[in-house]
Amino acid sequence: MTEIVETPDMAIHLPDGTRLSARVWMPEDAPRHPVPAILEFLPYRKRDGTAQRDQITHPWFARQGYACLRVDMRGCGESEGLFDDEYSAQEMQDAQDVIAWIARQDWCSGAVGMMGISWGGFNSLQAAANGAPALKAVISLCSTTDRFADDIHYKGGCLLGENIGWAATASSWFSPPPDPALVGEAWREIWLNRLEHMPFLAETWHRHQSRDAYWKHGSVCEDYDAIGAAVFAIGGWHDGYRNTPAHLAANLKAPVRALVGPWNHKYPHLAVPGPRIDFLHEALIWWDRWLKGKDNGAERAPAYTAWLMDSVKPETSFSHRPGRWITEAEWPSPRIAERVFHLGAGSLAADPAAAPFAQQARPSTAVGLATGEYFPFGFGPGELPDDQQQDDALSACFDSAPLAETCDIVGAPRLRLTLAADQPRAQIAVRLCDLRPDGTSALITLGMLNLRHRDGFETLKDLAPGVPVEVALDLDQIAYRLPAGHRLRVAVSTSYWPFIWPEAAPVSVTISAGQLSLPLRPLASGDEVQFGPPTGAPPLALKYHSETVESKRVETDPATGETRIIIAGTTPLTEDLTHGLTTGSSVEEIWSIRKDDPASARVDITWDRSLGRGDWQTRSRVVTSLWADAQDFHIVQRITAWEGERMVFDRRHQDSVPRL
Repeated sequence: MTEIVETPDMAIHLPDGTRLSARVWMPEDAPRHPVPAILEFLPYRKRDGTAQRDQITHPWFARQGYACLRVDMRGCGESEGLFDDEYSAQEMQDAQDVIAWIARQDWCSGAVGMMGISWGGFNSLQAAANGAPALKAVISLCSTTDRFADDIHYKGGCLLGENIGWAATASSWFSPPPDPALVGEAWREIWLNRLEHMPFLAETWHRHQSRDAYWKHGSVCEDYDAIGAAVFAIGGWHDGYRNTPAHLAANLKAPVRALVGPWNHKYPHLAVPGPRIDFLHEALIWWDRWLKGKDNGAERAPAYTAWLMDSVKPETSFSHRPGRWITEAEWPSPRIAERVFHLGAGSLAADPAAAPFAQQARPSTAVGLATGEYFPFGFGPGELPDDQQQDDALSACFDSAPLAETCDIVGAPRLRLTLAADQPRAQIAVRLCDLRPDGTSALITLGMLNLRHRDGFETLKDLAPGVPVEVALDLDQIAYRLPAGHRLRVAVSTSYWPFIWPEAAPVSVTISAGQLSLPLRPLASGDEVQFGPPTGAPPLALKYHSETVESKRVETDPATGETRIIIAGTTPLTEDLTHGLTTGSSVEEIWSIRKDDPASARVDITWDRSLGRGDWQTRSRVVTSLWADAQDFHIVQRITAWEGERMVFDRRHQDSVPRL
């Protein structure tokens, strides 16, 4: 077995003199026998934030003959400089410089791969689009190609609740200090300087409410042809980013492979619901082909592989999702055909409605309570969509007759509607549901559209109240088996709290025509490909000093009509036995709204983090609040930090951003 050497703090000096810190694993003989390199470039603190998953993944690749670098971005962890924004021009330039630096090292063969999940999935694609010469291959997981229409900030032009949620979380991630064991006595100065210059991300992200230059920057869909590296795109049906593998498989000219499992927002060897797979082995095939030039058939793998999920009774948590693996040699697949259902008065049918109809989606601030989390992580209860009947009862529903034959839905359903709103500003959320014989309503997939973006995401155009318009939207990609005897339901609502932020005024929408185009694949009889069970390197040596606590509850005040969704979680106080750092965190989110008053929507998010070793102890608190009126969004964020029992930092940001 190849012996590997780990370096916990390798210096990477950028052209401007900034020192980035890398945790590196490589074969001990790499300086004499150079190997390809694999880069993961993140802001999430390699020393403590991602250390557990890094330990399982990167040493394993290193033993297969690769140099693996987990690099903290500028201004994060033990890297020098200041962080400015996600996917900024500075971040992209730094990625190019890091890749070039790696390729020049005597232990590197000159070939570099880049991988990552979420943020790392984004910047891997961006680095490929920016044309780093040494970058030959990418593995991008749980990412997106379009930063405006299909990201954590906006979806279908609707402001996501996760926009403020992510702003709060990111600020918390960046609030702990670097480790003095690596940066020395300068740790305090570095920490306070970072806190002082931390960007007010929530304000920035709320100011860009259309697909402007800010969002086009870093959206690789602007020019798919710019990507020359071979791309392995991976996603999960229970993740917020479901569409990217299909989009990349359909649009890249470079070698591409797409894989979608039933997973949440985690690597496939660590994710739930299962089945987990041997992701590291699948990745190794990709790296060996494009970084070492091995003729292992990677380029002949199916263009698209997906877990076709069976219909199951809705639960807010699954350890395993039954189904089967399906493959398509090319994507889009010529084997997938559209079946059209026409909307009628509460109906979905093969033939157009025999008589005119007008069905209303009436305002309700209670729609959305059964949606689950935008990003399920498998940490606790209530993350996945529940039985949809409560939300269905508050929506305009169109139901099919029981299906005569079992159908495999594979792709992105498309809905066309003719509708009229009673307000100039309106949005719709659309859910496609499986009406099961046991009486439950299971969410298949969903989509949403800010109706002011009906002519494109670059423009906002008010509606003329009462005047019908035609709109179209794609629901999220899915692979789902709908058994014979089940019925389909299209449910349309004009709010979806707290998944999307509501319009200021209650809105009714009257639907008078519509078509659902359902992508159907020939019925799969069993697994068309098989994967091995997860493998990995031995886990990190950890000691837990407390337990994980997770809760989610909904409270309604009968006197005021206010409903509050309270989500709380505490990670265990965890000691890394290799270097002694102890970390902990907790979060509480309170999402509140009053009945029939969408302008009352508000969220308050509190993050606490601790980092210490022995007598050296630090902690930080980030409190973020958002509410709105008819004219403006109001955003407040307070960041406080302590060294021991002494408060060393206290800063409050506040701004109001016009609702465009």
